[in-house]
Amino acid sequence: MRTPLYRTIIRYIKVAPFPHATALTLLFVATTLYLEARFLLNGGVPLYAIVLFTLSALFGWGVILCQADAFSRFREFKRIKAIFSRRGFNPRILKPVSTSRCQRDAALLAAKETGHRHLAASYFKELGYRWYHIIPDAIIQNPMNFFTIHFLRTTFLPRKKTLSQ
Repeated sequence: MRTPLYRTIIRYIKVAPFPHATALTLLFVATTLYLEARFLLNGGVPLYAIVLFTLSALFGWGVILCQADAFSRFREFKRIKAIFSRRGFNPRILKPVSTSRCQRDAALLAAKETGHRHLAASYFKELGYRWYHIIPDAIIQNPMNFFTIHFLRTTFLPRKKTLSQ
């Protein structure tokens, strides 16, 4: 039986609350900058308007990146949920997704839907993660890791298939 569309949308929002909140904030800023740039362009200040249009476009790219991250978390959620449904709880599944708050949120929702939320939450707590650990560990260790291929690949391109071990 297929899940109704509204439940899928609600689940999609619950899987990645931080990327969605960030996307909404960036969308608001991009829209405000765009409207201000249009106002200035009509008012005869083209140089400042071009700067604001450029900033608006950059914030717009931020919205796209946030949604790519959210979609990636949703795919990860489905993968982890399928593994937990098939094999039951195993902390080995959570170890690779423990270093990022967004990934932990997706894993916790998958664990909740399969009846293992308390085990997953206690596992993350044993690793030392709390609600305020938002920034990924790789970025805390070295902020330039944000620009590495490995970080970008793991952030925006999760595995397509479930583990078949």
